[in-house]
Amino acid sequence: MEVLKIATAGSVDDGKSTLIGRLLYDTQSLTTDKLEAIEKSSKQKGYDYLDFSLATDGLVAEREQGITIDVAHIYFSTAKKSYIIADTPGHVEYTRNMVTGASTSQVSIILIDARKGVIEQTYRHFFINNLLRVKDVIVAINKMDLVDYSEEVFNKIKADFQALNAKSSYKEQNVSYIPLSALTGDNVVESLGKMPWYTGQTILQHLEALESKDIYDNGKTRFPVQTVIRPKTEEYHDFRGYAGKLNGNNIKVGDAVTVLPSLTESVVTKIHFFDKQYDEAVAGSSITIELENDINVTRGDMIVKSNELPKIEKEITTTVCWMDSKKLVAGTKYLVQHNTNRVLAKVDSINNVIATDYSGTTPASQLAINEIGEVTIKLSKALYFDTYEENKSNGAFILIDPNTNTTAGVGFIR
Repeated sequence: MEVLKIATAGSVDDGKSTLIGRLLYDTQSLTTDKLEAIEKSSKQKGYDYLDFSLATDGLVAEREQGITIDVAHIYFSTAKKSYIIADTPGHVEYTRNMVTGASTSQVSIILIDARKGVIEQTYRHFFINNLLRVKDVIVAINKMDLVDYSEEVFNKIKADFQALNAKSSYKEQNVSYIPLSALTGDNVVESLGKMPWYTGQTILQHLEALESKDIYDNGKTRFPVQTVIRPKTEEYHDFRGYAGKLNGNNIKVGDAVTVLPSLTESVVTKIHFFDKQYDEAVAGSSITIELENDINVTRGDMIVKSNELPKIEKEITTTVCWMDSKKLVAGTKYLVQHNTNRVLAKVDSINNVIATDYSGTTPASQLAINEIGEVTIKLSKALYFDTYEENKSNGAFILIDPNTNTTAGVGFIR
């Protein structure tokens, strides 16, 4: 069954937690004990409705303050698909959490309070989805029940967001607009008929209708080697396989391949998935491949098609989202974790800070926590990469502080 990863973003009281809870409730994905806890909590608070925020806000501080702080992953399924929702906070001080949650998602739901319309944080949420090249964005205009289900209000917010969308350089992104009331459930899973002027899909209908070709990026074949498999048993005495996750595109038996960084050439002879063999594997598959000749391949190497070599360089220009309380400054050394390859690196220069409201860049000499900027990095040995625009999996990396082993930042190669 296809798994669809969804990131959510919204400002305080936009109803994000309520939307997710309603989605779980209407798809009958809440466990009995969770539902009982929601009913009990709602009754204690004196509500005449179910408070679905309890279904997602797991931390005590989140429930007390009524905000989302950490990234929570929520799982549910329908007959057609399995879903993973990354419930991310919308505050500027949690930008790093938003980036973390959206980095592996194919779809994003940006909530807007119908009473407030497009606000500063909406710009930030959309900017991050542009930066991470999330292909499908649902603009969920919530709390329509509080504006009398007004078509005029919906059209005004839609027009404002379209003006924001015009600032985006990511033109392949699909943006949809859905008016809803998460509290009543209107247009979440089903249409309750309160907005006859809206004839589009509900949130769930939109998610169910998405096809893989519409939301996954196709790039060049990239196979970072995670481990070398040598069983040395009687049955597999001479077996030598290379295991990892295939990214970008497919690979077939008979494909001419090159191993990086050695540039050694070979041919794919077998493709294994657990105890079965296939003639072809598609992107996203975790597989083991065998090559025609015994060559030196280790963890951190990358196998690519011989006619699709990536860039191989010792300096990269990147966009970095900084996640550490210790500021990023030029001259500092970090470890670059790029796929399964780890390289010692030095920050050569901080070129600018990028405003998340599309107002441009500001020259800078450092990056503080939750800031996003353009950074040039020099590497101790060559990296084999694509730009993030060309291949998301092979154009992203994390920066690790070698002294504390902290994930200090996430970067996207330009």
